Order: sequence, then C-alpha cells, then structure tokens
Amino acid sequence: MATPGTFSDPAIGDLDKDLELALEEGHDADRPYNRVSRTPEDKEAQDENAELSSADQNLVWWDEPADQDPNNPMNWSSTRKYGTIAILSFITFITPLASSFFAPAVPLVMKDFNNNNQLLAEFVVSVYILGFAIGPLIIAPLSELYGRAPLYVSCNVLFVIFSVACGLSTNMGMLIAFRFLLGCAGASPLTLGGGTIADMIAQERRGASMAVWAMGPLVGPVVGPVCGGYLSQAKGWRWIYWVLAIVSGAAAAIATVVLKESYPPVILGRKAKKLRKETGNPKFRSKLDNGLEAKELFKRAILRPTKMLFLSPIVAALCWYTAVSYGMLYLLFTTFTFVFEETYHFSTGTVGLTYIGTGVGMLLGLAILGNVSDRVLRKAKAAGKVLKPEMRIPLFITVPAGLCLPVGLFMYGWSTDKHVHWIVPLIGTAIIGIAMLSVFVSFPNFRAASRI
Repeated sequence: MATPGTFSDPAIGDLDKDLELALEEGHDADRPYNRVSRTPEDKEAQDENAELSSADQNLVWWDEPADQDPNNPMNWSSTRKYGTIAILSFITFITPLASSFFAPAVPLVMKDFNNNNQLLAEFVVSVYILGFAIGPLIIAPLSELYGRAPLYVSCNVLFVIFSVACGLSTNMGMLIAFRFLLGCAGASPLTLGGGTIADMIAQERRGASMAVWAMGPLVGPVVGPVCGGYLSQAKGWRWIYWVLAIVSGAAAAIATVVLKESYPPVILGRKAKKLRKETGNPKFRSKLDNGLEAKELFKRAILRPTKMLFLSPIVAALCWYTAVSYGMLYLLFTTFTFVFEETYHFSTGTVGLTYIGTGVGMLLGLAILGNVSDRVLRKAKAAGKVLKPEMRIPLFITVPAGLCLPVGLFMYGWSTDKHVHWIVPLIGTAIIGIAMLSVFVSFPNFRAASRI
C-alpha cells in the first residue's frame, strides 16, 4: 500500500511530476491543474478545439441512432413510403394526361373557333410540353428553399385554376396561353418526383418505385386520348377541362393530407429553427445548411443544372436524348387524329383507342426493365462493388431500347404512308412505347442515384 505523498502507479507518478512543474511555474496548488495547457501554443490549440467542439454541438442532425429517427424519410414506415409514392404517381399521371387528353378534340376546337390552320392545330397540343420545359426552371429552385410538399400542393391548385381557364377560353390565343400555364403548373410532379423517391427509398431498391412513378408521364398521354376522344364526341371539347379540374382537384385535396416533406435539408432546417426558438441559442443550424442566403441559393439552384447541362458531357447527352425522344412521342401523338381519321376513316372516339398500342409497349417495358434495373444493383452490392449512377443505364438495356425508337418510328411512318392494315402502325407504336419507358426508367434513376 502506498504511503501518503507517494504514487504506486507509474501514470499517477507522471501526474506528480506535472504538478511539481506547475508549482515551479507559479500555478496555484489549490486549483485543479490542466496538464494540456502549459504553453501559449497549447492553450491556443485547446481553445480552438473547444470552439470546434461547440460548433459541432450546434449542428442539427437526425436523432441518434440516425437509422431509427422517424423524421428521417429513409426510416418512414412502408405504408407511409408507398402511400406517398401512390399519390405521387397519381398526380404524375394526371398532369401528362392533360397533354394529350385534348388531342382527339382538336378538330372540334378548330371548328368552334373557325380556324383551319394546321400548324396552329398541332401547336395548341404541343404548347403544353413547352410549359413542361419552362416550369422546372422555377419549381426546382423553389423546392430547395421551401421543400417539395409545398410545391406539390401549390402547383396542384394552380393546375385546377388553369384547367378551368382553358375550359372557359373564347379564342385560340386564350386557349394556347392557358394551356402553356397549365403545362408549367403540371411540371411539378415530373420535376420533383424522382427526388422524393430518392429521399425515401434506398438506392438498390429504387428501380421498381421509379418504374411505377415513371409510368405516369408515359401512360397518361396514352390513356388521355382514349377517354378524350369519346368524351369530346359526346359532350364537347370543353368537358375535357371540366373533368381535368375535378380529378386534379381531388388529387390536390388528397396530396395536401398525405404528402409530407421529404427533403432532408428542409426537414433539418425546420428542426434547427425550432431548437433556436426553444433554447434561445441562435447558433443552431442544420448540418446540411451551406450558409447561403435565399437569393444566392435560388441563383445557384438555377445555374448549377445549367452548368451541368453544358459542361458535363454525360448529363448533356442524356438530357438531349430524353428531350428528343419525348418530343418525338408528342409529335407522334399529334399525328394520330389526322392519320387514322383520314387514312383509316376512324371516328373521333375510335381514334382515341389507337393510343393503346403505345401503352401496351410501355407495360411490356415496365415488366422487364423495372425488375432488371434493381437486380443489376443488388447483384453489384452483393459482390461488394461500389454502387455507381451509371449502373442504372447498362448497355444491355440502353442499346436495344435505343434501337426500338427508330425501328418503331419507321414501321409507323412506312405503313401509314403505304396504307397498310392499321394493326401494323399500332405495332410500331408499341415498339416505340418500349423505347420510351426505358428512357424514363433508366435516366431518372441515373439522375436520382447521382444525388447519393
């Protein structure tokens, strides 16, 4: 047993030596001695470490353990996740539905407004897609400031308003203007949907969810003319917009209740704001907060994708290919009414059924590509490989799908020009549908995977 004033443990003996040095330097023996701060340099390092430690404590993150925090979208229940995807898919179905729902009724509109300009007849359908291109330039930056849920709700409300405005149009110019604004508001689920799914679903299990969501912008334009043809024939073209207003209004009400915020920077930002209010400590901030003001963040959100579009070759290639493919799809849709009425003598209602061929092709593509996409990533993960965004666009998917587009377009164009039986051009549209689904499953998955 050690006697008073001595130390039996070598480590404690070291403390004794430090204490003697402290007394020689004038340290008060009655005060506890901190052996780390004997020199000015050590004291500065200690103060800096203390400041860093304090700053870390002010950073707001998910509650530990992070994989069990119910506020983290990745930890939401399966019911909540797939309920969100279900309503999101429904909204993403409605807005593209409006793009072609109107197509079979164009001859009725031209007759109603005493206009026979063929170019204007095609433009009144495709101007909606121009809104799809312009809308995301505003919607995407706003979502980074205020989150995804408020944008879904507000754009749904605007969609209802502009649907009613289209139905009340009294001339072609008014109809074109409101269809453009309708497209801008309808771009919300297409712009934010992939990001919402990426917020909730793990990367290796995201393919099937993305495939279901991607069916909206593809099946919507197919189902729309089928319904729109018979509806406009029975009730007139304005009823197309009354139905859109009713359905989108119901979707807006459901979305307001069901959709919760899933964007992590916004969720953590709200949590930090709550802590600042409750504790009175103004230093609390989100760990994902980059410190930018709203104006600068909005500016960066617009400039960043623009730079990627022009400075990143792979992003530019995918964007341009998607744009051309989707443009061809709508160019194809605008020809159905005139081709099948004039060449094959279909009625206005029957013309709507010709869009089913494209839908059948999309369903076939969904059955194949939705499962293959996830299987590729699960296999790579099981092999211990690092999951990369480009795994979502393997050559054995993109090359055959890419070839399907020109083959289908050639079959459709050649057969209608030669007046071959109507089933041949419809088979061509089915092949185009397979190509289009591969674009809208693989490429959005690539972009969403790039966020991880």
